[in-house]
Amino acid sequence: MTTISPQGRTELLRPDGSPVRVLVVDDEQSITDLLSMALRYEGWQIRSEADGQGAVRAAREFRPDAVVLDMMLPDMDGLSVLGRLRREQQDMPVLFLTARDAVEDRIAGLTAGGDDYVTKPFSLEEVVARLRGLIRRSGATDRRPESRLVVGDLTLDEDSHDVTRDGVDIHLTATEFELLRYLMRNPRRVLSKAQILDRVWSYDFGGQANIVELYISYLRRKIDAGREPMIHTRRGAGYLIKPAVS
Repeated sequence: MTTISPQGRTELLRPDGSPVRVLVVDDEQSITDLLSMALRYEGWQIRSEADGQGAVRAAREFRPDAVVLDMMLPDMDGLSVLGRLRREQQDMPVLFLTARDAVEDRIAGLTAGGDDYVTKPFSLEEVVARLRGLIRRSGATDRRPESRLVVGDLTLDEDSHDVTRDGVDIHLTATEFELLRYLMRNPRRVLSKAQILDRVWSYDFGGQANIVELYISYLRRKIDAGREPMIHTRRGAGYLIKPAVS
């Protein structure tokens, strides 16, 4: 599934409407931090690991849609990690990071089942572009069975813009709908005011946080009025939506 983000980027989403997941594996923390920051800006969920054992464990728990994998790790090489990852998720695309520029090293990685590679030092834009291509080709964002987002008894149809809670229709303005959609695409995840401003209103955080508070209050009146609350505030952190406690 793809949508157009407020910044004009094509936003990749999983078939259920949740963010794409990417596992970043490199023993240099500066690299994992930099990549994680860039990929989170795409709206993706990121998990990072510093060695092969952690990567295999994380892949099993996190079920990523793609992996960025360093060829040289402290406990095993990238090809060995790849072999173990493939036993867990055969079709998961893997993008190798390598400091080696020799043709035989590239061929070895691709022959072993890697889908693509970038050579260090690399451009963040190139890594993002290559990952986007791999994720699209893998079909991880395809085969969306329907256009609905569901959190507890709250349902949002992205095509018809219908919103219901426990079968009762809820009428939202265009901005309220976009805010609710962003919350529902990230259930149980705390979203900061800055993130919400960036995604829903398309401008940088800076003195405009009150508009987020205002529209959250509008949503609460329509979504939570007379019902167990679903929209919650985490003081000093942001807002989240989760199924109501019955």
